[in-house]
Amino acid sequence: MTITAAPPPPAPVGARAFEIRCEGKTVHFPQPRAAIRHAVPIVFEGMIAPMGIFYLVVSLADFRAALIAALAWSYLAAARRVARGDLVSTLLILGSVLITLRTAVAFITGSSFIYFAQPMVGTVVISLLLLASAIARRPFTQRFAHDFCPLDATLLAEARVQQFFVRISLVWAAVLLINTGVVLWLLLTASLRTFVLERMAVTWSLTAFAVFCSIYGFILTMRRDGRSVQWGNASTACAALSARS
Repeated sequence: MTITAAPPPPAPVGARAFEIRCEGKTVHFPQPRAAIRHAVPIVFEGMIAPMGIFYLVVSLADFRAALIAALAWSYLAAARRVARGDLVSTLLILGSVLITLRTAVAFITGSSFIYFAQPMVGTVVISLLLLASAIARRPFTQRFAHDFCPLDATLLAEARVQQFFVRISLVWAAVLLINTGVVLWLLLTASLRTFVLERMAVTWSLTAFAVFCSIYGFILTMRRDGRSVQWGNASTACAALSARS
């Protein structure tokens, strides 16, 4: 069965510095520090900041004020990127949409339980979307990968790479479902303030595990294809080889 690559969104200016590229039998990963510097702002504005602002405001004020503060951050972060002509990440778009829906329902019901229960429903929906995209051979995970470390278009179009994204979509779906079960248990047993911190710890631990599986799995996929993996962009690698000769 032929696996069709879903077209990635357009790359922002300078994205090639963080791109995974293939030259012959060598796959070039970006420098780890450069990749982290690129990924941290995306994760911070899309996930860490809204949760941190909510926890800070709910500790100093009340639940409704915390809702408004977290929502305002998401909108301002997206508006800032648009104003600067930057690409709005998939993580930020998805987070803004979900937090808008959560806030609207929470204001209508006035229930903090419903506010924190909604993301679990959203997580289950995302898991099902990942499963559906894997079955349809148009893995949704490659769009998230594009935000953090874009793949060269030629490399992305390869059947083996697409098969990897199908498999890793299944891994992420499983991790998200496990996370939902643990978070639901915490929501039913912990206090509001304790729950926010415990949920963050559980979610980040499982996310780190899934990220590790994604990176290590991709490296194994490349090596099984007879390719070597080199950390650092191609120009840096070529310069190093020239200096040695």
